[in-house]
Amino acid sequence: MEKLMSVVVVLGVVAAVLLQCTTAQTVHVVGDNIGWTIPQGGAQAYQTWAASKQFVVGDFLTFNFTTNEHDVLKVPKESYDACSSANPIGNTITTGPANVTLEAAGSHYYICTVGRHCLAGQKLAITVSSSLGATPPSTNTPTTPTTPTPTSTTPADCSPSPTPSPRKVEGPSTMASPPPPSSSSIGVFASFFVSLISVAIAFLF
Repeated sequence: MEKLMSVVVVLGVVAAVLLQCTTAQTVHVVGDNIGWTIPQGGAQAYQTWAASKQFVVGDFLTFNFTTNEHDVLKVPKESYDACSSANPIGNTITTGPANVTLEAAGSHYYICTVGRHCLAGQKLAITVSSSLGATPPSTNTPTTPTTPTPTSTTPADCSPSPTPSPRKVEGPSTMASPPPPSSSSIGVFASFFVSLISVAIAFLF
């Protein structure tokens, strides 16, 4: 009987781990049904889409596009704002559909570098949280300017010196073309595994 309890406990732990894996990652299809294309509503279409999602480290972005018609490039905010491929973060993905793993919390920026597609609104900005339900890190932290305390009576010595602005560091993201594992297939496997445990326990009694 003691051996049976050990087997049940071990199998229960394995089943719990497998069930946890089913909620560990989400695949976000960029733009849902419009895919990764020049949106009719301009950049607002992707802003609205992103605002309705919660992105977490470990999630995947799937950019659905036709090869040779569009591409995907991760860039810093300055390049995103200017629709410039300057200072890329990683390589341009030219084969669609493309899957990108979100590996770091913070702001992530993606553009299409084909022609004037980015200027027409084919660009995406998202904020990634470290865990589900966590507040995404703020990238626009306001700084309060400080006025130096005068140490001299000479007016030139009392002029404020410029405060350097904080540097923004982008986290890496892995851009990969193979599709991510489907969470539903893990769920099916976990259900099969639990059923198999039930059958094994039935044979032991």
